[in-house]
Amino acid sequence: MTLALLFPGQGSQAIGMGAQLADAFASAREVFAEVDEALGQKLSVLMREGPEDQLTLTENAQPALMAVSVAAIRALKVEFGFDVSAAAYVAGHSLGEYSALAAAGAISLSDTARLLKLRGQAMQRAVPVGQGAMASLIGPKTDLALAEAAAAAGAELGVCVVANDNNAGNIVISGEKAAVDRAIEKAKELGARAIPLNVSAPFHCPLMQPAADEMAQALADARIVAPVVPVIANVLARPESDPEVIRRLLVEQVTGRVRWRESMEWMATEGGVTRFAEIGSGKVLTGMAKRIAPDAESLPLNTPEELEAFAKAL
Repeated sequence: MTLALLFPGQGSQAIGMGAQLADAFASAREVFAEVDEALGQKLSVLMREGPEDQLTLTENAQPALMAVSVAAIRALKVEFGFDVSAAAYVAGHSLGEYSALAAAGAISLSDTARLLKLRGQAMQRAVPVGQGAMASLIGPKTDLALAEAAAAAGAELGVCVVANDNNAGNIVISGEKAAVDRAIEKAKELGARAIPLNVSAPFHCPLMQPAADEMAQALADARIVAPVVPVIANVLARPESDPEVIRRLLVEQVTGRVRWRESMEWMATEGGVTRFAEIGSGKVLTGMAKRIAPDAESLPLNTPEELEAFAKAL
């Protein structure tokens, strides 16, 4: 069995996430306390109690999702003796790439929390609310070619690109609002369903360049070491372990496409992965894994029971 650990991105947040881990394991509580201290805010209380509109804010959702993922990894190690080095690869969807790097020891927990807080704030600052938009193109006819054609039609009116290539039947476009609206029309003409996303900014498109510039400054000062296992970088869809390359790729990731389908396909074929475990809140990546790599086992790990069963099965 070749294992890859997957770390969820924005959209997987929910009130109460991480509460079961915190109630069950001192090791998880320590993670949440360390994140609270690094940020100077009671993020753990917000995660447990809400309100939801505050948790959904990008600057809160990003470090919160990372905290739950790292709490689960810490509990696996302390309570059940599982080490990340048992995996062949780690990979995370957008902000999840930071969770993957923290789990693999490349960036400290406190630094990861601060970087994600800044990343969320910088992304929010980059484009005034209402000027950007994102939309999900879904349905059996939706593939990368269709999404590229829809984005190209939108780009006649302004910035519009494919932001997340999640899996066949689920691709996200991002850009200026008028351009995305045009792309939605084109996608429907081509046979896809198009759903505008309730997001506060147009992520993973060239409009995020001011945020990329802010992250370049912050990452220049961050201590990054080689991860204990290679991370599959969003913008490459290939494994990387060199700290300086990782630093550069995290900057590129702010404006670049999340090449998730390709990342998963590479792990399942070239990487020989036969089991994917999603570490943290929700089951979004588990669902994607089952569609992209149906021959591999895919399971979510976010409750004490799931962690224990996983560790025992190993």
